[in-house]
Amino acid sequence: MAYSLKSSPGHLLRRAQQYSHDLYSKDVGSSGPTPRQFEVLHVVSKNEGLSQTDLVRHTGIDRSTLADMIARMIKKGLLTRKRTKEDARANAVSISAAGKRMLRGAESKVNKSDRAVLSVLPKSQQAGFMKALKAYAEALDKMEQSSAAPKKKATKRKATKKAAKRKTAKKATKRKAKRKTRR
Repeated sequence: MAYSLKSSPGHLLRRAQQYSHDLYSKDVGSSGPTPRQFEVLHVVSKNEGLSQTDLVRHTGIDRSTLADMIARMIKKGLLTRKRTKEDARANAVSISAAGKRMLRGAESKVNKSDRAVLSVLPKSQQAGFMKALKAYAEALDKMEQSSAAPKKKATKRKATKKAAKRKTAKKATKRKAKRKTRR
C-alpha cells in the first residue's frame, strides 16, 4: 500500500497537536506558561512535594527535558526544589506563590483552548475522541512501564546467579576444608 498523509497516524497526530498548540498559544499568550510548563505547574499543585521521577510518570515528559524545565522554572521563581529526607538523591518539587498565580491566571485560558480543540468535531464524536486519546495515552504508559521492567528482571537474575555462585563456592571451600581435616 502506498503512503498517504490522510491515513498516516503520525501525520494526523502532528496536525492535531499543531492545531491544539496554536490555539493554546493564542489563548494563553506569550506571557503565560508553555503547555508543558502548565502541565508541570498543574501536577505539582495537586501533588505538593512530588519527586522529579514521579513527575516524569505523571506528565510523560522525558527525564532530561523535565530536569531542564524544572531548573528554568526555579530560576523564574515558579517552582522550588529540595532534597527529600527519605532519599538524598531525590528532589521534591513544590509550586511557589508566583507559580500558583501563573497557574490560576492560565487555567481558564487553557480550558477555553481545550474546548476549542474539541469543538472542531461534532458533539456526538467528542466523547469518543477523548476516550480514544485516553486509551492511546494509557497504552503508551503501559508500553513505557513494560520496557523498563525487563531491566529490573535482568538485575534480579544476575543477583540470583551471583548468590548461587557464592553458595557453590562456599560449599567447595567446605569440602576442601573437610578433605584437609581427613588427611
